[in-house]
Amino acid sequence: MNKKIIWAIVIFLFGFILYQTYIFTLADEDNINPIYLIPKDAAIILQTERPIDTWDEVNSSPIWHHFRTNHYFKEATKNLDGFNKLFKDQKEVIDFIGERDLLISIHTYKPKKYGLLYVVDLQKLSKLRFLKSAIQKLTDNNFKVTQRKYREHEIIELYNKKDRETLYLSFVKNQLIASYTHVLVEQSIDQYKTPTIGRDLNFIEVKKETDTDGFFNVYVQYQYLDVYLSCFTNPNNLKDFKNVKDALFYSGFDISIIEGVTLQAVGYTNVNQTPQSFLKAIQKSGKGKRSIAKIAPRNTSLYLSFAFESFEEFHNNLDELEKENPSTFESYTNQINEIEKQLNIDFKKHIYSWIGNEIGLLHFNSELSRNKKDIAAVIKADDIDDAKENLQHILSKIKENTPLKFKQINYKGFPIHYFDLKGFFKMLAGNTFAKMEKPYFTIIDDFVIFSSSPNTLKEIINNNLINYTLSESERFDDFNYHFENKSSVFAYAETANSYNDLLSLLDTKTKQQLRSNKNYFNSFSQVGIQLISTGDLFKSNITLSYQSPEELAIHQKKETALKKELYKKLIPEKDSIIKETSETIFNIQAIHPSDLSAKEYKEYYDNKKLKFNVELDNGTLDGDFKLYYPSGNLKLKGQFKNGKQSGTWRAYSDDKGKQIFKKRF
Repeated sequence: MNKKIIWAIVIFLFGFILYQTYIFTLADEDNINPIYLIPKDAAIILQTERPIDTWDEVNSSPIWHHFRTNHYFKEATKNLDGFNKLFKDQKEVIDFIGERDLLISIHTYKPKKYGLLYVVDLQKLSKLRFLKSAIQKLTDNNFKVTQRKYREHEIIELYNKKDRETLYLSFVKNQLIASYTHVLVEQSIDQYKTPTIGRDLNFIEVKKETDTDGFFNVYVQYQYLDVYLSCFTNPNNLKDFKNVKDALFYSGFDISIIEGVTLQAVGYTNVNQTPQSFLKAIQKSGKGKRSIAKIAPRNTSLYLSFAFESFEEFHNNLDELEKENPSTFESYTNQINEIEKQLNIDFKKHIYSWIGNEIGLLHFNSELSRNKKDIAAVIKADDIDDAKENLQHILSKIKENTPLKFKQINYKGFPIHYFDLKGFFKMLAGNTFAKMEKPYFTIIDDFVIFSSSPNTLKEIINNNLINYTLSESERFDDFNYHFENKSSVFAYAETANSYNDLLSLLDTKTKQQLRSNKNYFNSFSQVGIQLISTGDLFKSNITLSYQSPEELAIHQKKETALKKELYKKLIPEKDSIIKETSETIFNIQAIHPSDLSAKEYKEYYDNKKLKFNVELDNGTLDGDFKLYYPSGNLKLKGQFKNGKQSGTWRAYSDDKGKQIFKKRF
């Protein structure tokens, strides 16, 4: 070879090495933060510094395998799989590039349609021209490669002939951006000059506080979250989400998978300080110890807790928020003044004074309520004797100063009281409890329990008598270990118990989707959310516990058997009855009216035909009683007096309607 050519090559290589040395060591940095390329309408942003290793670890966990059995989640991760496989299959390129900071953001680009944007920080590697060429070499005959310009940036289009999908890639400074949705790449390029999220002080605040010890970080922007969620459900189901959008800005979470079956997200959430919100009052009121699990039935589907340093501080903060809306505050104040004047009571003295550091809601289903929703509000008392004295004072004033009748029944040693005090809970804790009107209440240990149905209170009493409560559940105790004892807001859901309730809230299409994914839904058997006030932020924790459908079925079978065994303590043993006789047909099972103020109570068979009706007096069976066969024919009739059978009772046959038995009480 000509010596001149050899020297030319040597000089060229030497120059190239000097140039690369300069690029990597001496040249001025011209890098940009990857968050600056995330379009402003991102609902969720995922970030990891080691995407390949993280993906391998997460993808091997049982909880992730279960995620992939769900149709929606499988669709959501399809593009992620494709993007990951395309690059992972080219090991030599990945080895050269190495593990890099990766951002994945989710955007809704049109109704019911969402896409994912990937941003990879290549740092100085983006300055190697051959890398752009290498991207094109990642393909084979199944791909067609084209290029186009957008705002002076080149967009590489990799068209997959088999799947008929196109992956769009571009380089902006040190960042590689990619998406299967071309508008997201274009919006990302637009963000380069005028970044939004990356300069949002609320995002910066949350990101600064969020740890990076887990597999990856996830950031949620509440302003756009409902738009993304509407891709999977009817927008009507998200109407109440507006309150969340108004109250919260961002959440940042550090994601970990514990022992392969517990998904935990720990981080921080910032609160909008401008609008009037119940959550804002909670945040300003510190945190308190959770204890309502002591009396919550073990089959509780939802336990929602609001706790604070003291109720007095919380209510003062709530008052301050109400004052920000003069018209609402005036109406609220007038209502309290009117009731105080009418009954000659003082809310601060007779109610607020004895309330402790937790107010909660319990939701469950019971046989007594005939598949209706059981909802109870529970107040932890600072001094239960003081609470009893003041509540008794209020009840006596209601009886003394209003035409309303004072009603009380005794159930297994627990008095259940009723008073028609409209708007009581709205005055206590704002609109959060406003729908609970005319409550019944009973007292168990240090807790005052309210409900719109006396049967809900009876179910809670029954479960406490046999110690069938959340606090006695080893399973709940193990799950509760992942949360701090003190909090501002805490929500616990047992998904299998919530399944039927959720169905009742959904439209026909969504119901069908949930039914087809019942095993998927129920296998995330326990879900917990905790917010803890820390200055201007909430420390946040979302934890999900996974059980395989087989494990869950075994657990539910054991729980059913346990409850049945424990309930035997409440129900006296009875001889099995094969055929009704004159002695057995007049044995009326316990009747539990759902409204003690009603004049009559009815129950129906599953075929919608009337089962029985009975007259009431202040919640007590008093008057005519008639029982019917499922056919609709009269089976039994008689009278009650002060809750007991009285006078002559008669029984009739189903086929001919003839009197078959008669008994005098």
